[in-house]
Amino acid sequence: MRDRSAIVNPGGTCVLAAVVAVTALAAVVLGFEALLGLLLRLLAAPGVVVHELAHEAACRLVGVPVLEVKYFGLGDPPGYVRHGQPDRYRESFVISVAPFLVNTVVAFGCFVGLATIVAGVDGIGDAPRSTVAAAAVLGWLGLAIGTQAFPSTGDARTLWNRSRAEWRRSPSVLVGVPIVAVIYLANLLSRLWADVAYAAALFVAAAWTVGLG
Repeated sequence: MRDRSAIVNPGGTCVLAAVVAVTALAAVVLGFEALLGLLLRLLAAPGVVVHELAHEAACRLVGVPVLEVKYFGLGDPPGYVRHGQPDRYRESFVISVAPFLVNTVVAFGCFVGLATIVAGVDGIGDAPRSTVAAAAVLGWLGLAIGTQAFPSTGDARTLWNRSRAEWRRSPSVLVGVPIVAVIYLANLLSRLWADVAYAAALFVAAAWTVGLG
């Protein structure tokens, strides 16, 4: 009887060889750094989509007209929502911070699902392929969405401009100034992987919630 572990799946081997060949060709054509950047952008796509959906939903919630939406693309920026000018500072505030709240909640939910799967199996190596695939997808979605939770510097700039323009007649808008500073700092620290650290913290919180550890 032949050892089944020695049997090679020709179809799987061909697919793997094709993926390796296409990756190598792309690295030659684009350059390794450009290819890596493209792959990272594609992996982050779910987070960008959720981020822009949160902006759009917030606009509709506060009654600000949405003019144009780009949920994801390979350009810079990868996504955006163009909307009308909010009448009130609080509307600008809601639109700017909505992605942080929405991405955080969605990423946390994905990580809770991942932690629940991990807690329910004796070992990931012994788990069914469907379970491993579900865990991998939830982990990817949680990481991609969690790393895109921070509002952009454009969001911070919008709040800062509104604060400067309105603080004399409405000093309460100054409450948003520290949040503007935090947004700028978070975007600066993202170069040091602060966004990844935030997503990892969400996973730790999710694991603690389901009693994993």
